[in-house]
Amino acid sequence: MTLKDKLTAQRIYLLLGSLFITSLVVSNLIFQKFFYWHPFNIEIFGTKLFEISVGILPYPITFLITDLISEIYGKKKANQVVVVGIFASFFSLLIVFVSNTVPATSWSPVDDDMFSTVFGNTAIAVFASMMAYLLAQFIDIQIYHFWKRLTKGKHLWLRNNFSTFLSQFVDTFTILILLCSFNIIDWSRFTGLLIAGFLFKVMIAALDTPFLYFGVYLFRRRFNLKVNEEISID
Repeated sequence: MTLKDKLTAQRIYLLLGSLFITSLVVSNLIFQKFFYWHPFNIEIFGTKLFEISVGILPYPITFLITDLISEIYGKKKANQVVVVGIFASFFSLLIVFVSNTVPATSWSPVDDDMFSTVFGNTAIAVFASMMAYLLAQFIDIQIYHFWKRLTKGKHLWLRNNFSTFLSQFVDTFTILILLCSFNIIDWSRFTGLLIAGFLFKVMIAALDTPFLYFGVYLFRRRFNLKVNEEISID
C-alpha cells in the first residue's frame, strides 16, 4: 500500500470513528423520549410492538460501523473505537452533570426543572448504557472475528447478522435490567420492552446487511483488497 493510500485509509477510519462516537453519545442523550411505530397492532406483555425509545434509532449504526471496521481494519482497530466511545460517553456525562448543577437565570428559556426533566436521569442512563454497550460491543467483535476465521473471510452476511443478533440481545437485556433496577422504568414493562427492543434491533441489523456489503465492496475496490485481507494503518 502506498503512503497516499495509507493516509486515505486513516482519514476514513477517523470518519467512521466520528460517526460511531456521535451515534453513541446522541443515543444516550435522547433516550427518555419513547415513540410508537405501529406496522402491526400487536401488544406483548403490556407493551405495544414497537413501543421503543428514540435512543434506539442511532444505536444500530454503531454496530454497523464496528462490523465494517472489523472487516477492513481488523479486530484491534474495532476495539479501539469501542474504548474511545466509552471515554466520549463519560465525558459527555460529566458535561451534562455540571450543566445540571449550575442554576439557570430567571430569563433562561430552559429553566432548572425542564433541564432536569430531560437530562436529570442522564447519569444513570449513561452508566446503564455504557455497561450494556461495553459488554455488547466486545461480544459483537469477538463473535464477528470467530465467524470470519471459521469461514475464511467468506459469507459476510453470516458473521454480520450472527454477531449483531446476540450482542443486541445482550445490550437490550442489560440496559433494561439496570434501568429497571434504578426505577427509571417500571419492572412491569421489562419483558415487553425487551422483546420489542430486541426485535426492532434484529430487524434493523438484517436491513443494514446490504449497506455493509456495499461498504466492504467500496473498500476492496479502492484499496485492491482480497477476500479476508485487512488494512494496516499503524
